[in-house]
Amino acid sequence: MSDTNQSPTGRTRNTALTCLGIAAGMLGLAYASVPLYDMFCNLTGFGGTPMLASGPASKVLDRTMTIRFDANVAPNLAWRFTPETPSIKVKVGETRSITYRIENKGDAPATAMATYNVLPEMAGGHFMKLECFCFQESTLQAGETMEATIVFFIDPAIADDPNMADVHAITLSYTYFPSKNGKVQEASAK
Repeated sequence: MSDTNQSPTGRTRNTALTCLGIAAGMLGLAYASVPLYDMFCNLTGFGGTPMLASGPASKVLDRTMTIRFDANVAPNLAWRFTPETPSIKVKVGETRSITYRIENKGDAPATAMATYNVLPEMAGGHFMKLECFCFQESTLQAGETMEATIVFFIDPAIADDPNMADVHAITLSYTYFPSKNGKVQEASAK
């Protein structure tokens, strides 16, 4: 039976079911978009997302880069967060570590997580982390201090990337946000 021979009620029902199916598909894509985007960024370094490495670089190049360390805290978190040094010079492929000091300046325990990115964004695919405190929830008691370390290297493949030929400095930026159950919490009104 063709569509033209259906009753108006049948056509209305088919149209409603089609619209419902499209709406359900759009809702499913919207729900999956954040995890899919995160997975894409983690696999490609897109948007300045540093990559995870399973071991050190296979070679060290003569090319030297300046790595800057930026540490931020959300306004609704009474923490102080500072790197041991604002910047270092590293050879491409050389494994280095930097320690950050985190202190709860508030009068109550607080739980938070650090998010991160790399600038320029195109360098994210070449900034390789071997060890990182990012996305690990930490709880500090009032007045408590802790140290956290990142171990990293710049992938020697950066030398073969024509987009990175004029890049001589990379900034690794972290921001601590209040968190609960492993999820960053929105800024609360004060």
